[in-house]
Amino acid sequence: MRPSSYQRLEKQVRNCEFPIPGSVAIIQPYVFPYLGYFQLLYSVENVVFYDDVSYIKRGWINRNKILLNGKEFMFTIPLQKASQNKLINEIRLVEKQLFIQKFRQQLEAAYKKAPYYAEVKDVIESVFVDEYSSIGDLAIASILAIFRYINLDLNWVKSSEEFCQTKGQAKADRLICISKMLECDTYINPVGGKSLYHKDYFAKHGIELGFIESGIVNYKQFENDFVPYLSIIDVLMFNDKSSVIELLNNFDIG
Repeated sequence: MRPSSYQRLEKQVRNCEFPIPGSVAIIQPYVFPYLGYFQLLYSVENVVFYDDVSYIKRGWINRNKILLNGKEFMFTIPLQKASQNKLINEIRLVEKQLFIQKFRQQLEAAYKKAPYYAEVKDVIESVFVDEYSSIGDLAIASILAIFRYINLDLNWVKSSEEFCQTKGQAKADRLICISKMLECDTYINPVGGKSLYHKDYFAKHGIELGFIESGIVNYKQFENDFVPYLSIIDVLMFNDKSSVIELLNNFDIG
């Protein structure tokens, strides 16, 4: 029989009580991530951007996909000497003006005829106005800009600033420790973490572990067949704000 804490989480999910009280997500910052990332942040009360862990080359920290000519197209923000031997908050940006100019052209070619191109373009470009000390900070700024655009708040901190004393712990133990330091009793992880983290281990330490999984997502993208798993940029280009909120609610936690 499952502990009552699991029954509590399942009841909250059924009743659409979001953010889940006493919950936290601890996740690496990605630049303009896909919808599922935003669903995770939307579902929890607290967010910790995990920026003092190793940078992952060919991951999603500094790149993502948009729709160009009916197909997925990868854009990449150039970095200085990016290495998996460095932490995310140690990775610096290459002078970004050339990238911004190129990216602006790519967005225009991809989405100029999309219904929300003008306003979304302004949101994207606003992210690149400031200077950033790391790719992690730029990625966080891209996420916060989207939350502001859809009129949602996000209660967030960076692990490098608030929880540096927990570095060196085993992966699951550090997540549990940070959750407890935030006085959270529920930790929500992307569904891909099922092979890494186990509910019984978290429960033994007083933390309920849940995994979030997106529902089926489909919306009109011009006249092409739907291309899934693109950056949130694509979602915003084709959906008004109320429709984006509906998509944010399209997930299960188990």
